[in-house]
Amino acid sequence: QVQFVESGGGLVQAGGSLRLSCAASGSTFSISAFGWYRQAPGKQRELVAVVRSGGTTSYVGSVRGRFTISRDNAKNTVYLQMNSLKPEDTAVYYCNLYPDFKDSWGQGTQVTVSS
Repeated sequence: QVQFVESGGGLVQAGGSLRLSCAASGSTFSISAFGWYRQAPGKQRELVAVVRSGGTTSYVGSVRGRFTISRDNAKNTVYLQMNSLKPEDTAVYYCNLYPDFKDSWGQGTQVTVSS
């Protein structure tokens, strides 16, 4: 069972940048697809970005062109570079397998964007 530890969140002004990291356990990292997800207050968790085993990526429309997901198979780590942040990006960000596995959710990392 894969476990995840997210880090890198914080408070940033609108227009700023943050880089999130997600350290994953398990021996199947290189052949797995991963997603970054987020949950804003009062809203359901949503998928933000996906990186597949071959490196191809996809994004939800609201972050496309601003966020970049990447992976480092040697470090068992997934990243999310977030630029041009907006107040509506405020949420707890999680990583998980894609499709997500319900027993692998970590604590997440809080991102707060002030206007």
